[in-house]
Amino acid sequence: MPSTNTTASKTNHDTAADARRLSGEVMQTAEEAVGNTRAFANHQMDKAAEGVRDLRSHIEPAIEHIASRAQQLASRGANAASDASAKVQKQLNHYAEATGRYVADQPVKSVLIAAAAGAALAALLMAARNNRHNRC
Repeated sequence: MPSTNTTASKTNHDTAADARRLSGEVMQTAEEAVGNTRAFANHQMDKAAEGVRDLRSHIEPAIEHIASRAQQLASRGANAASDASAKVQKQLNHYAEATGRYVADQPVKSVLIAAAAGAALAALLMAARNNRHNRC
């Protein structure tokens, strides 16, 4: 019959071997879980990158269209401003010619109107100056 010490030693040895085997299995399972998690994460990253590329391929033409439209509107605005400036210049030239003709046709009346306008302007300036001087 085997001794109690031998039996206990064999049991301890078996328990240690079982613990090592179980530990190895746990480590292998953990490594597999890590590998599966990495593979899943990589797959999800690939899907996300593909989604971004797809989104970019749809957005870029829209951005180009918007930029083109903005440039068209800016060009149209610049042309409208140029046209308006030309019309104003033409109108000013018309008024200057009409004024020149009036002065040439009615020189005395023109001098009297200019003198009256000058006197009215001088009176306004003096009144403003006196008003400012009285406030101080």
